[in-house]
Amino acid sequence: MKITFCGAAGEVTGSQHLLETSEHRVLLDCGLFQGHRAECRIKNQKFKCGPKNLDAVILSHAHIDHCGNLPGLVKAGFDGPIFCTPATADVAALMLRDSAKIQAEDARYLQRHQPPGSRLAQPLYTDEDARETARLFEPLPYGEWHELSSSFQVRFSDAGHILGSAIVEMNVVDKGETKRVVFTGDLGRRGLPLLHDPTLIEGCDVLISESTYGDRLHPPVDDIKGALLRIITDAANNGGRVIIPAFALGRTQQLVYLLNELTVSELLPRIPVFVDSPLSMKVTEVFRQHGDVLDSEAQRILKVDPHLFDFPGLTYIESVQESQELNYRKGPFVVIASSGMCESGRVLHHLKHAVGNPLNTIVMVGFQGEHTLGRRIADQNEKVRIFDRFYPLRARVEQLQGLSGHADAEDFRWWYKNLAKTGGIGQAFLVHGEHRAASALAHLIRNDCNEDPIIPQLYDTFSV
Repeated sequence: MKITFCGAAGEVTGSQHLLETSEHRVLLDCGLFQGHRAECRIKNQKFKCGPKNLDAVILSHAHIDHCGNLPGLVKAGFDGPIFCTPATADVAALMLRDSAKIQAEDARYLQRHQPPGSRLAQPLYTDEDARETARLFEPLPYGEWHELSSSFQVRFSDAGHILGSAIVEMNVVDKGETKRVVFTGDLGRRGLPLLHDPTLIEGCDVLISESTYGDRLHPPVDDIKGALLRIITDAANNGGRVIIPAFALGRTQQLVYLLNELTVSELLPRIPVFVDSPLSMKVTEVFRQHGDVLDSEAQRILKVDPHLFDFPGLTYIESVQESQELNYRKGPFVVIASSGMCESGRVLHHLKHAVGNPLNTIVMVGFQGEHTLGRRIADQNEKVRIFDRFYPLRARVEQLQGLSGHADAEDFRWWYKNLAKTGGIGQAFLVHGEHRAASALAHLIRNDCNEDPIIPQLYDTFSV
């Protein structure tokens, strides 16, 4: 069996890993690369996996850096099944259509700024490509083995990362030899609101694991609730606004859930809260539809409070006009808007109007990839570029990593220890992480593995 790392190798975005046997060619994830626009566009247009010759795609979850280039793969000739959980199928269909919309907006922007006579920029894919891709989804429930053939079985277990996220277990027969292969997707954390803890599974011959936060520890979620209360109380007192860039999938629902808890406890000040993301509204509805896969605490609360994602003072913004009016609103308020890394979406307009005022606060609540606006804000650069113009960064910047959906070093240690004692780990490949994080995780888990963990680079191929 061969594994070729076609994305998220030596970096965090673009998850895409090709498994090849004498009988099958299967792709794990097909995400978009994110960061420098020109560099990422080149990567996103190239497929080293041979789309026309793939037997299937196995999708771990619906974040764009894991599913976002599936329509590009379909455009390039793939027409096989895309296996995922039912919740992932529903969420990914929304995410891909939203991504197509962003692709079209980016193309129009580039066309306006291109030199006369140059070839017009085009979106990577269209809404119709996204719809066609969604028709290929084949949902599989957690915990049930599915046979692609007699030589390839797959099963999903809850990864605890976002709604529907899965750890992928595979039994693969190649030339008479059976290997157990595990792909973590993005491994979640213990104790996150709304979600189950990651499922503990048995050891494996080959492990492909994310490493995003392999070099650090997250603060407890309760600390985050307290920090949110402090930040919003300060804003209410000084008249500033709070801008929270957040992914429409997962992070926005967690934030609203925590703010709902603070409201029910009568701790949250009377300050307007806006969710400015039409996609977030649609994703939140999917959460409601798949309440059966939420954790026991959410299930308990739902029995007495069916409004997990709503509370007095919360407004979901739909129209562009309503969104624009927020930028000229007087007095303190909170706005949660996409995207999480500040690379697109309505949050850019809110940041443009907020970064220069020291009374305002920008709250970063998730991982910020290299070369993104979110990373530059998190690093507190003196100036930040928004819509091709530089603005002084005078607003206060707060970083609350306790809501990260990624496992930290202790979560990894806990999860790997179980693998080690229930069959061991043969060869581990660490992906989806910057070098420092992946190296730290490699050191952390070395004694749990039969071989030194490998940190592959883009397009590296290994025989296992």
